[in-house]
Amino acid sequence: MRNFEYINPTKILFGEGQIENLSKEIPMDATVLILYGGGSIKTNGVYDQVKSALQNHKVFEFQGIPANPEYEVLLEALNLIKTNSIDYLLAVGGGSVIDGTKFLAAAAKYENDPWDLVSLRIRTTAQDALPFATVLTLPATGSEMNSGYVISRRATAEKLSSSGPGLFPAVSILDPTVIKSLPKKQIANGIADAYTHVLEQYLTYPTDAKLQDRFSEGILLTLQEVAPKVLNGPFDYTNASDFMWACTMALNGLIAKGVPTDWSVHGIGHELTAQFGIDHARTLAIIAPAHYRHTFENKKEKLAHYATRVWNITEGSIEEKAQLGIERLEAFFHSLDIKTKLSEYTEAYEDAGSTIEKTFIKRGWLQQGEHKDITPAVARAIVEASF
Repeated sequence: MRNFEYINPTKILFGEGQIENLSKEIPMDATVLILYGGGSIKTNGVYDQVKSALQNHKVFEFQGIPANPEYEVLLEALNLIKTNSIDYLLAVGGGSVIDGTKFLAAAAKYENDPWDLVSLRIRTTAQDALPFATVLTLPATGSEMNSGYVISRRATAEKLSSSGPGLFPAVSILDPTVIKSLPKKQIANGIADAYTHVLEQYLTYPTDAKLQDRFSEGILLTLQEVAPKVLNGPFDYTNASDFMWACTMALNGLIAKGVPTDWSVHGIGHELTAQFGIDHARTLAIIAPAHYRHTFENKKEKLAHYATRVWNITEGSIEEKAQLGIERLEAFFHSLDIKTKLSEYTEAYEDAGSTIEKTFIKRGWLQQGEHKDITPAVARAIVEASF
């Protein structure tokens, strides 16, 4: 296992009824801006619970942060923050709302062009950010317990990320009952997103980091087990709890410590979302199988390990087990009703590979992956293999 440092300051309040504790967690003298998306929180009861908890606070609201949080929309919220001297943010939503809130927490104290924060990947410290909390309504991204965020800019067809030690939520409330009102598509996306988060930190090469592997495998197995239950069954609090906590654990930094990681599936996937507007989780399902087939020689030992430990495939050579592991992965995405070919999402796919190659070159993303061998040309080949 490699040397590592692990600090995660986010306080988690997990379980039904925890939203009422916002009154204790957010300072009484804070001027709070509640940020949320399209308004579903007003029909599922979450909005009323939040407003009740903060009835003695000075509160402003900003509605309309879209999926793949849009930079121009966030600038409207930033103006509201500065005009009203907001000093505490509360994200009520899924990963997009939370990511947008992280950007705003950093941008509120940044004196130059806010786009610098992502285009230059400026790391934000605690002194450089507003404090914020989250109420999670859609398990998926893990943003409720990490310090990273991703922002889109439609005008330039970009989707970029940044992070910093000052962008961990102070407190995050995870109430599993919120998934009662979620559409199946959003639940499926959440499962696929969290599952791929784990793969990016797990499917590299053997390092003999046994506990980290078992953490990762436990999350994958949990997601596989609860997927059909939360998608197709009646609401069950236990299954909802397992689903929500697995999504959080998939990307709170723990399973990445001491091991190599490979985030090139996400890097390519973000570009497909920027180009075509395809849901983030579905771009991951498009790219992951193609990526693992293209990088098979470098990843086959860990792919075989995945096949054995997660799918109970014990017969055959390393190569045979590794191939079956990729097949089971793709079948799992299909079981979520998620297609895995780019051509199944758009008819304008033929130039996608060359566009991504040019974008990677422009941004200087010349060596991605755990072996630094995902060049722009390789990224193009992976995309073209996903057609």
